[in-house]
Amino acid sequence: MRVALVQMAAGLDVDENLATIERLSAGIDADLIVLPEAVMHDFGTPTTPLGPVAQPLDGPFVAHIAGLAKDRAATVIAGMFEASGDDTRPFNTLVALGPDGDLLATYRKAHLYDSFGYRESDRLLAGDVVPAVFDVAGHKLGLLTCYDLRFPEHSRALVDAGANTLVVPAAWVRGPLKEDHWATLVRARAIENTVYLAAAAQCGRAYCGRSMLVDPMGVAVAAAGEAEGVIHGDIDAGRISATRERNPALQHRRAWPSIPSDDG
Repeated sequence: MRVALVQMAAGLDVDENLATIERLSAGIDADLIVLPEAVMHDFGTPTTPLGPVAQPLDGPFVAHIAGLAKDRAATVIAGMFEASGDDTRPFNTLVALGPDGDLLATYRKAHLYDSFGYRESDRLLAGDVVPAVFDVAGHKLGLLTCYDLRFPEHSRALVDAGANTLVVPAAWVRGPLKEDHWATLVRARAIENTVYLAAAAQCGRAYCGRSMLVDPMGVAVAAAGEAEGVIHGDIDAGRISATRERNPALQHRRAWPSIPSDDG
């Protein structure tokens, strides 16, 4: 499966963001195109209201991405703010549109970024804890968003649901050691689950960029720096099988009991 990861800096104008997506994806020949988190409309500042810009799944943003998927004959994954019924707090949602324009999967971010001095939960609603796994070109893809990388049980749940490739759109905020965390966690989730991991990130002044496709041994098949652009790589089922034969860690798992805390 041929993969294209689009790295860009989204702004607060949906039409301008769509124009950038069209420009960067022009000429892409891939089975899967992955766009970053919040590519419909950026988070802005901590006081930027997100409720008014949220759209339903049958709204114009998803319709445009469906058209893009048809034009590129590819599955396209993109991040948006989805109307939730709460006028002030939408969902942070990933949509996957197939080459025929059909909606293949959605995932509402489950782990909100209440960390490093930021409170995403003040602005967004968390989605249900349900693994989002779907098929593309003979591969099973599992969806995560940005901060979800810090929770290994999430990736493992996707693998247990059949995923052999994890897809992580992100807007990973810059900061001391944050870029190192990003690169380490992307590789760790691939290595521990013996899967490919396709991470497409926002760049620009607020975010670290560094989109990458990592194979089941933790090798970066393709990687970007801090600038906007597109990187390409292949997901090889044979590489997954060979890695799991060499490193059968998933077969060696044992069930560990939950130990209740001592409140005394």
